[in-house]
Amino acid sequence: MIFVNLPVKDLAASRSFFQALGFAINDQFSDDKAACVALADNIFVMLLREPFFKTFLNGDVVDATQATEVLNCLSADSRQEVDDLVRRAVEAGGKPWKDTFSDGPMYGGSFQDLDGHVWEVMHMDVPAQA
Repeated sequence: MIFVNLPVKDLAASRSFFQALGFAINDQFSDDKAACVALADNIFVMLLREPFFKTFLNGDVVDATQATEVLNCLSADSRQEVDDLVRRAVEAGGKPWKDTFSDGPMYGGSFQDLDGHVWEVMHMDVPAQA
């Protein structure tokens, strides 16, 4: 399993944001300090209230609205799914990040979540090999 841990300022708002994108919250790993967002069967994002997130660090929390600390990339099954997820993110309070692009078999879009973390959404139109 993969757990990506991200600091958030408002846990309730962040939970609602990711639910608006269509992701489920795993309540087994959620409480008043953290929420576990299930991206796939074995991939999760732990949204941690900033003071709780700090307990795991040596140093300071990066302000993702001022500097990019990581690019999170999700795969999509179609160009339409890319466009739909980016649209839903913006409608739920996120911000567009880079323009949608097409480069050969790759098509992608991106957004920032409520705390400024960057999320790319990528569709790879690669023919299945026999």
